Amino acid sequence: MTQALPKTITFEDFLEWKPETRRYELHDGIIIEMQPVGEYEEITGFLASELTVEFKRLNLPYFIPNQALVKPPEKKSGYLPDVLILNRPNLAAEPLWKRSSTVTQGASIPLVIEVVSTNWRDDYLLKVADYEEIGVPEYWIVDYLGLGGRRFIGNPKQPTISVYSLVEGEYQVNLFRGSDRIQSPAFPELNLTAKQIFMVGVLIEQQQQNES
Repeated sequence: MTQALPKTITFEDFLEWKPETRRYELHDGIIIEMQPVGEYEEITGFLASELTVEFKRLNLPYFIPNQALVKPPEKKSGYLPDVLILNRPNLAAEPLWKRSSTVTQGASIPLVIEVVSTNWRDDYLLKVADYEEIGVPEYWIVDYLGLGGRRFIGNPKQPTISVYSLVEGEYQVNLFRGSDRIQSPAFPELNLTAKQIFMVGVLIEQQQQNES
């Protein structure tokens, strides 16, 4: 039986409550259930696979965890990014890593990616501010349906990948669409276009049809 919880909870209470079989985040003390859909999962899996190939090729000490959380400082929040790349050597300096698979330092996080769903304001407003405060050097927002506000992705709205790069403690953003090649400070030789990412679900379906 799930224990009843107060309207807002601490991060420590969230860790004790959080089930391992479902995806939840904590936003300023409020539990948020994450409900990814098929195309969302395909894009997330594709990005994780492509980036793993790249950091292995470069012989970097990185890995992508399954359920690790990112905790902003001094807040009752904990985020479960869609793709989280961790820098293994810095985990020894993370106070919450061994006990709760939680990171709090930008030096542990070369890159974090959020794939936009209906709660797009969380990605463009809440998490941009918190990842910047943590000092995460690079943050991608993959808006494959063009759901974000026009002030973020332009007018008319269209599928857009926003790459936020930390420069002197503040994020600067570049937008990528269509055949634009993603410019990643963490992986400057990455050969991937916005269209390739947005079309991954369609390409997988076509491949399956060709094989059947």
